[in-house]
Amino acid sequence: MINPWARWLANNPTNRFNLATKTGWDAFVNTAPRAPLHALTRAEMARLTADELADYNEARAVWHANPAAVKTSQLTAAFGVIDQVMASNRRDGDRLRGAVVIDAAPALGKTTIATRYAREFHRAAYRRYGPVTSQGHQRLPVAFIPLSAGITLKGLNQKILRFYGHPNTDRASTSRLQDMAVDFVASCETQLIVIDDLHFIDFKDRNGVEVSNHLKGLANEMPVTFIYVGVRLREKRFFDEGLIGEDAIYAQTSRRATRAEVSPFTISTPDGFRAWVSLLSALETHIRLADAATGMLTSQARELHHRTQGHIGSLTALLDRACHLAIATGEEALTPRILATVAVDNAAELASRA
Repeated sequence: MINPWARWLANNPTNRFNLATKTGWDAFVNTAPRAPLHALTRAEMARLTADELADYNEARAVWHANPAAVKTSQLTAAFGVIDQVMASNRRDGDRLRGAVVIDAAPALGKTTIATRYAREFHRAAYRRYGPVTSQGHQRLPVAFIPLSAGITLKGLNQKILRFYGHPNTDRASTSRLQDMAVDFVASCETQLIVIDDLHFIDFKDRNGVEVSNHLKGLANEMPVTFIYVGVRLREKRFFDEGLIGEDAIYAQTSRRATRAEVSPFTISTPDGFRAWVSLLSALETHIRLADAATGMLTSQARELHHRTQGHIGSLTALLDRACHLAIATGEEALTPRILATVAVDNAAELASRA
C-alpha cells in the first residue's frame, strides 16, 4: 500500500517546465497549484515508518522549494507599469505598441514578475476567446523566448520558431526565418512576447546591434507587446542601442520602451522595514516544520536582511537550505543557529562580510 506521502509526491512532483516551448509554457500556465501539505508534530513523525518518514521529508523538500509568489511591493509596482504599457496592446495592427523593460540586478525576481504577469494574461485570453483562433489555429496569447550567450539575429528567429514547435529551422535563410516567425505570431494570435536574459546581448557589438535592430523590426511587423527582461540593461546601453554621446538621442528604443525597475528590499526606512517584515511573514506560512512558530523569521528580520541584502532570490535560496538543515538535524525550526550555518550564494556572502 502506498503511503500518503509517496502519493502526495506522485501527484505533486517537481514540475520541469521548459518555458521555451509552447508545450512547456502551456503546462506552466495550466498546471494547478500543489495540494496542501500539512506539517506533522514530532509525536506524529515518531509514529512513521522509516520509508514514510523519508517520503514525508521528501514531500517537505518539494514544498519548501516551491513557495507561492508573494505579491511584494516590487511585483505590484512592476505589474502596474506593465498594465499601463499593455493599454496600447488594444491598438489596431497598423499602430505601434510600446514595450516594457524589467531591468534590475540579479536575484530580484525579474523573470518571476514577467512569467507571472504573462501567465495571468494568457489565462485571461483563453477565458475570453478560447483555445482556438477563428482560423482554426492553436491560440497562444504569450510566447516566452529566453536568449543565450552570443545570440545572433538568425539564432533569435530560430528560438521564436522553436517555441511554436516548427520542426526545421536549421536550413532556412535569416529573412525566411523572420517571415515564418511573423506568420506564426499572427496565426496563433500571440499578443505578448517575453524576451528573457536580454543582458546576453552586447549592444556595442556588431551582432548585438543587428539583434537590437531586428527586435525593432519585429515590433514593427508583429502586433504584439514585448516584455524585455535583463540584468542592468540601462548600464549595458540597451535603451541607447549602443550609441554614445549626441547620437544616443536618436535611439528609437528609448522612446518606445518603458523601464520597470526592480529594487532590493531596504530596511533603512520604516516603510521599507515593514515591507521586508511583511514578506518574511508571508514566507513563514509556507514552512512545514514541526516546531515552526509565528515570528520565527520576522524576529530575525535584520539578520536575514544582512545575509541577503534584501534580494528575494538570495532569501528564498537561504530559506530552502535552512529548511533542509532543520529537517536533517532534527531542529525542526529556523533558529538563529540553523540560519547561521546556511551557505548562501557567493554575492550575498561577500556583501554580508563587507
